[in-house]
Amino acid sequence: MQLHRLDDKMNQENALPTSTEQKLLQDIDVHLVYDLEGATDLLLQVEVPDFADQRIEDEKIVISETEHLYRVSAEDGIGMRLWIRADGRFTYDYSVRVHVDRPSLDLSMLDAVAPHLLPGDTVRYLMPSRYCPAELFQSFVGAEFGHLSGGARVVAMRDWVRSAFSYVPGSSNALTTALDSFMQRQGVCRDYAHVLIALVRASAIPARFVSAYAPGVDPQDFHAVVEVFLDGTWHLVDATGMAPADTIARVGVGLDAAEVSFLTSYGRIRMVEQSVASVVVS
Repeated sequence: MQLHRLDDKMNQENALPTSTEQKLLQDIDVHLVYDLEGATDLLLQVEVPDFADQRIEDEKIVISETEHLYRVSAEDGIGMRLWIRADGRFTYDYSVRVHVDRPSLDLSMLDAVAPHLLPGDTVRYLMPSRYCPAELFQSFVGAEFGHLSGGARVVAMRDWVRSAFSYVPGSSNALTTALDSFMQRQGVCRDYAHVLIALVRASAIPARFVSAYAPGVDPQDFHAVVEVFLDGTWHLVDATGMAPADTIARVGVGLDAAEVSFLTSYGRIRMVEQSVASVVVS
């Protein structure tokens, strides 16, 4: 079964102004194969949404036979999810060429927005969440970064996470929270993002989890970064240092990883194959 993209009007309305120069061209390929134990509901969020700062072309999606397939909007209207009901061997192949046209800004020069002036749709990203108990980090943030404000504080916290943590695949699992990672000083991109989000929210600055693709990620996989709300808009930050903002292709956003999983299964499944590749074309 081959799918074609539906127009996402909300994404187009929220798009940033375009630039006349394409900054980065990359090809993304995703291959998933799972065995399902009986008829199972799956929720996928893998596709790259089309924005002015990340234009898509040559998109192709091929899915094995399903009992049910339906598109729904993802969190904050950014991207789409696929509701799927299938049985037996399930395969999903996604390929897309993305033009990333996004400036790389010096976040340290940006101001925070006072909480009482924040737009309503950013307020939820100040709150503690399942994996980001921000209230537990307020004392640490005040002691370590209290002399800084706005983007300068965000940059300092990003740099602290990058230098204090070791990137260790397999060191965390689906239950690991930002507090766990903070204590262990190790993790993967998901954990780096959760810790930075907790620190930023503890500073009264909205921060949200972003699922993404980026060519600099090693090993190649679904990647996790952060968006922070400064100077009236969202800005990408990667605490691992592997993905500069001008190389990232966003997939979706949420409070933490629980809201932006690439695959959520409502039944028992077994992974057979899984691969992700993002390659710079020019």
